[in-house]
Amino acid sequence: MKRFLDYLAICLLPVLLAGCEGGLWNNPYPATDAGKSILYTAFTERPKHLDPAQAYSENEYEFLANIYAPPLQYHYLKRPYQLVPLAASSMPTITFLDAQGRTLPADAPADKIAFSVYEIHIKPGMRYQLHPAFVAGNLDLKEADLADIHTLGDFAQRGTRQVTAADYVYQIKRLVHPELHTPIAGVMSEYIVGLKEYAATLQQAAKAHPEACLDLNAYPLAGAQVVDDTTYRITVRGKYPQFAYWLAMPFFAPMPQEAERFYAQPGMKARNLTLDWWPVGSGPYYLSENDPNRRMVLTRNPAYDSEHYPAQGEADDARQGLLADAGKSLPLTEEVVFSLEKETIPYWNKFLQGYYDASGISSDSFDQAVQVSVGGEAAISDGMKAQGITLSTAVATSTMYTGFNWLDPVVGGSSERAVKLRRAIAIAVDFEEFISIFANGRGIAAQSPIPPGIFGYRDGETGVNHYVYDWVDGKPVRKSIAEAKQLLAEAGYPGGVDAISKQPLVIHLDTTANGVGNKSRLDWLRKQFDKLGVQLDVRSTDYNRFQDKIRRGDTQMFYFGWNADYPDPENFLFLLQGAQAKVGHGGENAANYSNPEYDQLFEQMKNMENGPLRQAILDRMLEIVRRDSPWLWGFHPKNYVLQHGWLHNVKSNVMANNKLKYWRVDAASRDRMRKEWNQPERWPLWLAGVGLILMMTGLLRVLRGRERRVS
Repeated sequence: MKRFLDYLAICLLPVLLAGCEGGLWNNPYPATDAGKSILYTAFTERPKHLDPAQAYSENEYEFLANIYAPPLQYHYLKRPYQLVPLAASSMPTITFLDAQGRTLPADAPADKIAFSVYEIHIKPGMRYQLHPAFVAGNLDLKEADLADIHTLGDFAQRGTRQVTAADYVYQIKRLVHPELHTPIAGVMSEYIVGLKEYAATLQQAAKAHPEACLDLNAYPLAGAQVVDDTTYRITVRGKYPQFAYWLAMPFFAPMPQEAERFYAQPGMKARNLTLDWWPVGSGPYYLSENDPNRRMVLTRNPAYDSEHYPAQGEADDARQGLLADAGKSLPLTEEVVFSLEKETIPYWNKFLQGYYDASGISSDSFDQAVQVSVGGEAAISDGMKAQGITLSTAVATSTMYTGFNWLDPVVGGSSERAVKLRRAIAIAVDFEEFISIFANGRGIAAQSPIPPGIFGYRDGETGVNHYVYDWVDGKPVRKSIAEAKQLLAEAGYPGGVDAISKQPLVIHLDTTANGVGNKSRLDWLRKQFDKLGVQLDVRSTDYNRFQDKIRRGDTQMFYFGWNADYPDPENFLFLLQGAQAKVGHGGENAANYSNPEYDQLFEQMKNMENGPLRQAILDRMLEIVRRDSPWLWGFHPKNYVLQHGWLHNVKSNVMANNKLKYWRVDAASRDRMRKEWNQPERWPLWLAGVGLILMMTGLLRVLRGRERRVS
């Protein structure tokens, strides 16, 4: 019987302890993290590359942009987006040279400029994170020395050193390393002097000594030269002002030669000790934990002391509290914990519980989080507001468009008939309705290829596509279907019927969209054409076949999108340049659009500095393409981010990938709100305990009765 009572006590103990426990039962983090300056966020899949020469995906840059320090970055607060120094002590100085190497004036015509020399001065005293590669004894290891080594933390000694200009040149050389697959190698080989030849030199060296680790310092590169410890020069062909944007990417961050030597040693790769797994940077954070099946952690780089929170921003930033930390050393958070979340619902629930500091909004959660007014304005819902949650929005530097194939005899070309047909369709396809139905209002109807935040974009009446919209009561209003039908009739298709052949007009749309999720979108698009009496034939196919049709020009209409590589109008308007046509040139102009005046203006505009003259040329170019209508301009997506009240300095910036260093967490407030929101309901446990006692009591009576009968 005593054994039974002991067993009963053991069964009840967890229930009793749980009922008395005052902590948070659902807290996914250690209790010791309470009160610490830690930012909590999530990732959905492991980044494939963390080597800055190979990474190019958004989920990779989320880490790399906070680990590495290229020369330039985007100002966190100012719009339009502008470049400012990061590791550079000032903006690069640019010298123009002619074909004979003679210096040209700053206002020299672009066709006279053979070379542009970028001289970059880096801040003195910058240091790398602590890393075993900076300890001499760790650069001559044998595989046997790695028997007990599984992570960088297993090395007994770690060191650091100052960043030098030579490290930046070394990384430029790595862009064409024969063992690496750099996505921008082709582009940079066309611009950086000697890089294409340098790639061939490294290929030959690797073949001659396949067993050796290539010493890139043994091979000079004409277009990247070290001047002194804090100065280097990059020479590019022609005038290419957009090159400065590349200098804000991790491709051009410093790489110490010791890192390559360290990771090239025998046995390292087998233990995932590579640059793709453990970066070596000089930025605000370093990767302290990499468990891609559970979590990844960025920790403040103690050697980083060269940057401060900006003291200037936009007119309304001070009122919103975005300048409260002006002048403080960055980063403002000691640690960033990324937890793996493969599903949106658990991510969303943990955000509502306070276990993530910020969150995007899935379609399933949109109505719970956001209220959209009749005028289309988004505001935080009352439920979110009650929790102190706020909303940040920003229009992405992207454009989603539907193109007409300029080579098609029906919808293409510059004839008045084709132009009026395209304009009629442009009026009929109501992208405001599309955004409302399929994007929860997260987007703005495009007036041209250029999205907000990019130089050349004009707001208000001056920026409206007046071929599709009227300006009414201070806002653009889509022209009526009656006007669209009139244009269609003038094009020779009254009521959607060819006036000559008497056959119904059928337009073919090629797309990769298929499946249940896309059916409703395609049905909606057919209804837009039905307004005009025009039949839309959707030809769905797989991506490879779709690409082949685009390359051959074997389409009438197609759906496409473009994300900016850098925030310059050239990066959008080249999509309509004749020399970039898919057919015959293999470029990015999938519509194969061609207009001699537009092309001439593009050549004028592309290498100009931002200013009134460039704006005037852009205005003229946009008028041309609006008139010709080679695209249905579609829409620019809008990013929505929710953040808790304890997270400060959040401002949507779609170009800056290194924004985490600006964010500040009020840990005390977070702990207090988590406790308030996650108080456990104890009565079910007490009820279960009482039930268990009654059950055990009944069992005890049965056992006692059995004992009496036996005795």
